[in-house]
Amino acid sequence: MDLLKVASDLFLQQLEGQGLDADAVSSALGQLLGSGDGNIDLSGLLEQFNSGGLASVAQSLLQGGAGEGFSVEQLTQVFGENSLSDFAANIGLDSADSTPALGQMLPQLLNEGGADGLLDAVGGVEGLAGMASKLFR
Repeated sequence: MDLLKVASDLFLQQLEGQGLDADAVSSALGQLLGSGDGNIDLSGLLEQFNSGGLASVAQSLLQGGAGEGFSVEQLTQVFGENSLSDFAANIGLDSADSTPALGQMLPQLLNEGGADGLLDAVGGVEGLAGMASKLFR
């Protein structure tokens, strides 16, 4: 499963009618959520949630919990204001528009990916166990 493609599609759905360039959105999401190789790094993303004080939210999402949207404040804790501003600039929006859409997209991405998509993305059961052990130390 190509989680970056899924993320791009979900993000674009949040901002339908804005005339965003799908390639720019994909590239910007890859930079924000990725490991530098053009893919989404779920392990790194969940570590960022942990560092941002949202370990319980990450744990709930890992366990298949219902994903409510993340607030602008929560995303700022996780990614930092500069990263969110850079993301917005890369897709041609103001962060006041892009950050709430990102907050709605992230839980959908994890839910849409489903267990199989999540396991594939983190390297199978061993990868998920390693990620969880890092997250909940």
